[in-house]
Amino acid sequence: MRSDSNRNGLLAGLAAAAIWGGMYAVSKVVLEVIPPFTLLSLRLLLGAAALGAWMLWRRQPLRLARGEWLQLLLLGVLGYGLSLGLQFSGTQLSTAANGAVITAATPVFIYLFARPLLGERVTRLRWLALLVSSLGVLAVVDPRQAQLDAQLWQGNLLLVGAAVTWALYSVLVRRASRATGALRLSFVAFLGGMLWALPAAALELQQQTIGALTPGLVAGILYLGVVSTAVAAYLWNLAFETLQAGLASLTFFAQPLVGSLLGILLLGEPASWAFVAGGALILLGLWMAAREDRIGASL
Repeated sequence: MRSDSNRNGLLAGLAAAAIWGGMYAVSKVVLEVIPPFTLLSLRLLLGAAALGAWMLWRRQPLRLARGEWLQLLLLGVLGYGLSLGLQFSGTQLSTAANGAVITAATPVFIYLFARPLLGERVTRLRWLALLVSSLGVLAVVDPRQAQLDAQLWQGNLLLVGAAVTWALYSVLVRRASRATGALRLSFVAFLGGMLWALPAAALELQQQTIGALTPGLVAGILYLGVVSTAVAAYLWNLAFETLQAGLASLTFFAQPLVGSLLGILLLGEPASWAFVAGGALILLGLWMAAREDRIGASL
């Protein structure tokens, strides 16, 4: 039973990261017409609507104590307000390559938060798995493209903040979902994210306007709201509900892998041996972490 649960949790985390890895092409097109915090607000509204409809279909009541409401709303402010806001702002002040390299450190911060907040003991094997997967990510995203110029330090610092806050959010999801469940947690967290995103969007729209909406653009917004937000966030939270945070965190590395793969398949970007080797290292690290319970005692 435990192996089935672990497998389902791994598949959920990998699917979430894969969806996020493939959403950048759509986001790039939509962001040319819709400002970032306005788009984030639309994503959260659509995501909450989709999960709310699913909860009604499953007849799953939203029965939470007052303290649970407050906890989950604050969790949403942290994950879908503060963290994504830092990511947007950091990317604008830095570069996309810097964002890919810096946010790849998110699993490291999850490891660091998991011990004091969850009491998880990170074994030597799991640290080794993290190192192997991290090397794989660096091979895939190519850190030589990152820029550490002095004028980009503010953006880079904000990107570090995004990685730290998303790691903290993910660890707190592990603790909160034990009592609430990933579906209800995700729905209320979206509402919490709106407490940050909607005021930011209102201020944004005072200085920027929304461009012309075409059927293709509307389809892109629906994809980002329903698939990349509702489905992916639920799967990510489900992974942390099911798995230890240290193991679930490694599924994050599927994001740059899938993004690079789609660049090769759809945009004609050249494949390299570094990409192949990096992908193999990412999968090896994940396999090592998943096998930790069986062989960790021998190390």
